[in-house]
Amino acid sequence: MDKHFLTSLFSPGSIAVFAGQPDDPESQTPQARVLHQAITAQHYTGKLVFLDVHASGTLADLANTHADLAIIALPAEQVTAALEIAGRIKCQSALVISSGINAAQAADLHKQATRDGIYLLGPNCLGFQRPHIHLNASVAGELASVGPLALVSQSGALTSSILDWAKKNAVGFSTVVSLGPNTAVDMAQVLDFLAGDAKTHSIVVYLEGITNARRFMSALRAAANAKPVVVLKAGRKQAGNRAALTHSGAIVGSDDVFDAALRRAGAVRVRSFVALFSAAKCLASRYKPVGKRLAIVTNGGGPGVLAADWVSEIALDLGRLTPEQVQQLKPQLPPLATLSDLIDVSEDAGPEQYRAAIAAASQAPQIDGILVIYSPKTGIDGDAIATAIAGFNRQASKPLLACWMGDASVGEARRILSDAVIPSFRTPEAAVGAFGNIASFYQNQQLLQQTPPPLSDLALPDVEGARLLIESVLAERRKVLTEMESKALLAAFHIPVTKTILARNPNEAMMIAAQLGFPVALKIDSPDISHKSDVQGVALNVMNAVGVRDTFLDMMQNVARLQPAARINGITIQNMSNQKRGREVCVGMVTDQPFGPVIAFGAGGTMIELINDRSMELPPLNLFLARRLIDRARVAETLGPWRGAPAADVDALEQILLRVSEMVCELPQLREMDINPIIVDESGALAVDARIVIDNAAPSVRHYNHLAILPYPSQYEQVCPMAGGGEYIVRPVHPDDADMLQAFVRGLSPESRYFRFVSSMQELPATMLSRFTLIDYDREMALVAIHTETGLDEDGRPTETSRIVGVSRYITNPDRSTCEFSLVVADDFKGQGLGSRLMLSIMDFAREKGLTEIEGLVLANNHNMLKLMKSLGFAIKSFAEDPDFKLVTHLLQSS
Repeated sequence: MDKHFLTSLFSPGSIAVFAGQPDDPESQTPQARVLHQAITAQHYTGKLVFLDVHASGTLADLANTHADLAIIALPAEQVTAALEIAGRIKCQSALVISSGINAAQAADLHKQATRDGIYLLGPNCLGFQRPHIHLNASVAGELASVGPLALVSQSGALTSSILDWAKKNAVGFSTVVSLGPNTAVDMAQVLDFLAGDAKTHSIVVYLEGITNARRFMSALRAAANAKPVVVLKAGRKQAGNRAALTHSGAIVGSDDVFDAALRRAGAVRVRSFVALFSAAKCLASRYKPVGKRLAIVTNGGGPGVLAADWVSEIALDLGRLTPEQVQQLKPQLPPLATLSDLIDVSEDAGPEQYRAAIAAASQAPQIDGILVIYSPKTGIDGDAIATAIAGFNRQASKPLLACWMGDASVGEARRILSDAVIPSFRTPEAAVGAFGNIASFYQNQQLLQQTPPPLSDLALPDVEGARLLIESVLAERRKVLTEMESKALLAAFHIPVTKTILARNPNEAMMIAAQLGFPVALKIDSPDISHKSDVQGVALNVMNAVGVRDTFLDMMQNVARLQPAARINGITIQNMSNQKRGREVCVGMVTDQPFGPVIAFGAGGTMIELINDRSMELPPLNLFLARRLIDRARVAETLGPWRGAPAADVDALEQILLRVSEMVCELPQLREMDINPIIVDESGALAVDARIVIDNAAPSVRHYNHLAILPYPSQYEQVCPMAGGGEYIVRPVHPDDADMLQAFVRGLSPESRYFRFVSSMQELPATMLSRFTLIDYDREMALVAIHTETGLDEDGRPTETSRIVGVSRYITNPDRSTCEFSLVVADDFKGQGLGSRLMLSIMDFAREKGLTEIEGLVLANNHNMLKLMKSLGFAIKSFAEDPDFKLVTHLLQSS
């Protein structure tokens, strides 16, 4: 049961091919002829049988035929019959290589495959290749060379082009998959398979679009957590909605949102075909996570300056040696070497000087990566320098990249570097860009580790009050909240707002202004006016009652003239902010298709669309994500001490972002939001204006179904009493639990470890540890039991030590209605009711997710576990595939 459900597709032991009659090429489709030649051109390691849908044969004949995979390359009208036969011979997967099958016909094929329990890749795709088992089940060209790279592409033409390019550039693949527009096995499922595929070390993806954001993000996060994933996406053009009702809605395009989603998933996005493979080549290296400080070692000022310019252009930092490090290195270099910014070893540098410079940069803690640039010089042996660097690479703990400029004279040097697995580039900009991908990957991996809860640790918001407000507005058949309603909604989530009162006539306006105190701001209040400034609907710094009266009358006249059809509720009066040196920022929210709500941050004020300063993040947020969101915006540079003003209170901004995240998580009716401007200075942050757009939310039995990333389910934490006294906490696992989980596994007895993992391993490998702690709570759950012990330290002070003493988990099966469980309890906590509590809790969680059955494999000699399963009402049966195991099952609810 530990095999992936797509193993029958991508690693079949036997294949049935439906491609017409090989001895009559005229009867075959063009795809069938190409497929037949491709699949027989090499020695596929499994069993291959060719079947014909027209052949006369009985069901008894078919009964003797069995295959894991059916490959179908037939005219559209014959595909259904071939798929029917595939079902009869118990194929678990099928591949349909075809063209011209429309969406309705494809949907019928999907239903047919689902009915027979077949995973269907296609129709209208080019197929796939698995070079290490000599299987070319595609019409995309010759079988690729064996390598550690997997390619998944939504474009058939691009797949063929990449394979052709790879042949010339000696790039090998573990897997190549061409997904058509109508395939049942989708991008998410293929990524899920590749995440656990031992032959795949890194993944490159060409993407044109997705349909189900939750499934895609779940699979992409799992894959990027296990190995580097590089994505090239088509359709980068701005897709802002001109009909948007807020500034954020007008500015944020779907491509920006896709960038934010990829960052949060821990993947790297590249902008060009060439960068796709250079990024994959660098990310698949053995280097540890690094920052963005790149040192440049060069023998020529010009190329070094070009590289340094590109470092600045793509927001990296130039890595520099300290004065002390310069003093140590200088005696080892030629007299003309300069080390102030670039490490320019001069034109006279040979192999030893290059090695000395690289060694100095490698040992410098303030440097994260090294780029070595060589320009051909008369009398200098470039091949010898490449050989010296190749030898040093085995000792380097940081990314080491090379750029050997020129062409005719540097071919051998590039080969030497390639053999030493040092990424080599022809231009400084390409090399710097490749390091930028490494830096982005590790920054995004930090984002991937964040799994915030829906509500922060701040004071609880008035969620019910906010929902009542939204329901009352929707009951009036309105979608745009007034400024006062918007601010009331913000206040329910403890976002500081300016006091705002609505005046319906000039006398009311004067009285309200007098009570609030001058100066005041006046703003038109209308559900039909999105941008008040456009209709002269905003007046600031009104200093007295006469000014309030005159401004009120002028504003009403101007709005009536410029937008006569608008409904006017009145004019709001509010105090002017007294934050003299405040910076204006904006926090927004948009709803993207298909990623759902996205939180935006950037510069605020009336020129927001012109400045177009926006950074984005998918909710939910925590402090780490909120700070990164602020740092990515250009306006962040003004938040420190600036032109005589003290540093702004960034903590207050972070709290507003956390509050907006809470709003987005708890209120699925939100569609667009602008809190603009928020004025922030050293004393705090204040929301001066707000505009919120809502709509009815689709009914959903599952909470947070509107989010692309499911929040950490903190609501499932429970305190349980222990049989012998004391208590323990049962809660969902969190990425921060990795060290505790490793200590738990190391502390198990050899027998307990074997019963759980059917292995003699003494600790979890890093990839498995990461996989067990960073999980997708939508399709799996792991509950940990935490026991805290008190004691005294060396000084006699009381201390608390927490440890994991039990883990239960389930993973949803591909049918999405059943799941498989596992359970393990610390040896010194057995017999105290812990196993029963963990199993009952995980079953409750699976039941709540709508799953109908839970199952698991238990070793036949694990008598205590079988006894526990029996006491919990599980059915225990023999496992046909392996007599050493028992299959235990329990119905969670009637189907």
